[in-house]
Amino acid sequence: MDTKELLKKVRKIEIKTRRLSDHIFGGEYHSTFKGRGMTFSEVRQYQFGDDVRNIDWNVTARYNEPFVKVFEEERELTMMLMVDVSGSELFGTVEQFKNEVVTEIAATLAFSATQNNDKIGLILFSDQIELYIPPKKGRSHVLRIIRELIEFEPGSKKTNLTEALKFLTNVMKKKAIVFVMSDFMVDDYEHTMKIVSGKHDVTGIRVYDKHEEAIPNLGVVQMEDEETGELMLVNTASKRVRRHYEKYHRDKVNYFKESFSRSGAGTIDCRVDESYVKKLLGYFKQRG
Repeated sequence: MDTKELLKKVRKIEIKTRRLSDHIFGGEYHSTFKGRGMTFSEVRQYQFGDDVRNIDWNVTARYNEPFVKVFEEERELTMMLMVDVSGSELFGTVEQFKNEVVTEIAATLAFSATQNNDKIGLILFSDQIELYIPPKKGRSHVLRIIRELIEFEPGSKKTNLTEALKFLTNVMKKKAIVFVMSDFMVDDYEHTMKIVSGKHDVTGIRVYDKHEEAIPNLGVVQMEDEETGELMLVNTASKRVRRHYEKYHRDKVNYFKESFSRSGAGTIDCRVDESYVKKLLGYFKQRG
């Protein structure tokens, strides 16, 4: 892709996603995450209308009457975008590839954070850390992130979410708002996810294509594994083969939802032919 074409693409994404973040997400984002960057300040006696989740049970037990923790909002938050750039992200059969939808979601979130004067960082991962952009503020920084999301060529096509999460804990010492974007066709990351969620505010955004959920009956076809590049002949006429594939896909999706939920992290499912705007807004409202 030449520079002119790239800049045109970046500008197009900026116009679309900035409008969304200006009109829709700025306020929603702030009200959803404003309480996440709080530092503990003091305790005071409970007053009617206080959030019961802020009750300090130790002090309450000591004085035999309810006390609540008082927090001060930190001036700025840090958002980390973790994006899976492995081979399976290039899949798409409807209007857009998964990685194109991911780029738009990431840009919308980044501009929403910018409105809030927050820092935004980026981790692109496959089965290794492909790129790390440390958190910074400002429009030009967000445009750099969008540029990388559009044109970055990963060195590997495989996925290892555990390694990416470990890297995050090493580079982010302060609490951050973390969005992990992938199709989550991997497993064995729950233990690390629990550690990360204990420290950061994590949301997994699963971007997928409906045609990945089942194999149509097309007879014997040659298929390529997007992550390994291996070519194989698959008899899609076999019900057993189709059932086996559907179970494999279902198991991975269930593992994603359950492991995130058990870790205290949020999840959003976004099909490439659905409106990610509605999905994000619904999620923000539910949390806010």
